[in-house]
Amino acid sequence: MPTTATTSRPSAAVLGRQERRVLHAVGCGLKDDEIAAVLAIPEDAVAGHLARILVKLGLRDRAAAIVHAFDCGVIAPGCGPRTQVVSPVLRSATGRAAGPRVRISVLGPVRAWQDGRALDLGHLRQQAVLAALALRGGRTVSQQELLDGVWGLEAPVTNVVPVHIYRLRKTLRIGDSPDSVIEHDPCGYRLVAGAAEVDLARMEGLVTDAGTAHRAGDPAEAVRLCSQALDLFRGEVLTGVPGPLAELERVRLAERRITVARRRSEWQLRLGRYSEAIAGLFALSAEHPLNEQVAAMLMRALYRGGRQADALAVFDRTRRRLADDLGVPPSLMLRQTCRMILRGDEAGLGLTGATP
Repeated sequence: MPTTATTSRPSAAVLGRQERRVLHAVGCGLKDDEIAAVLAIPEDAVAGHLARILVKLGLRDRAAAIVHAFDCGVIAPGCGPRTQVVSPVLRSATGRAAGPRVRISVLGPVRAWQDGRALDLGHLRQQAVLAALALRGGRTVSQQELLDGVWGLEAPVTNVVPVHIYRLRKTLRIGDSPDSVIEHDPCGYRLVAGAAEVDLARMEGLVTDAGTAHRAGDPAEAVRLCSQALDLFRGEVLTGVPGPLAELERVRLAERRITVARRRSEWQLRLGRYSEAIAGLFALSAEHPLNEQVAAMLMRALYRGGRQADALAVFDRTRRRLADDLGVPPSLMLRQTCRMILRGDEAGLGLTGATP
């Protein structure tokens, strides 16, 4: 495991001017050939400078040098090869602006693609670091936040965050340039604005557009947009990713998915599209058998579709499951839904305004 800088290790002040420039470039994530091009020196000279840097600073390897560059402040925001990006907006050969060519997915296993090619994001802890940046939507995440969110109480002995960032920056490049979609500022790390498309942000954008369509009196468009948002979920959010942050986000985004699915079902019922609503709610109920709001909505959809017996069967199944798994009776809301179905109270069920 690479070691990090300590108070007993020599500072970068012992380095010569060219060695400091090489250390700065190494810390920015450049390879030897890139450093040679930036500093206008032979590539073998870069290797020689790096070897002397490791000896003078008492470091083991390149990864340790990267950590040291961050820890001792050699890398300053606004300077150096990695920060000389004029704009994160990509340009095509014709000069027209192009969209992000890196896509990051967190609504399922953590994945990333560049121009449709899957990228190797390393082991799960490293994926957790990327997920933490993607979940913040371009806002800066401090090194301490990453330690708390990814490792929790199992803090690593060495300062491994810059090492994971270094590896991710090498993998997540902006187009064909050496610049990464991850940048560093005085407060921490973040995704470069406009350089990557995150499925979570796209999902939230679709949900917002669905609400706008609904308010504009177009429930069919609202249903379509909600369906696109739900299609972005690919199983359990952040599958297998460790850490307190991932645990919290799994719960939050599972609830978000349920909310979007319920909203879509409500609009489908108003449009009289009962079979679509029922199919979606059955699938949602199978995933969340103890969610009483989903059960109540499924009962309403079944009743409106002329399937009163099936609606009551959902109540009975949910009642038994709550008793067996949690030792509690159905909530007042679920019991009231059952009573209104038995009475045929369509006004109480909120179904009288549905379009046949």
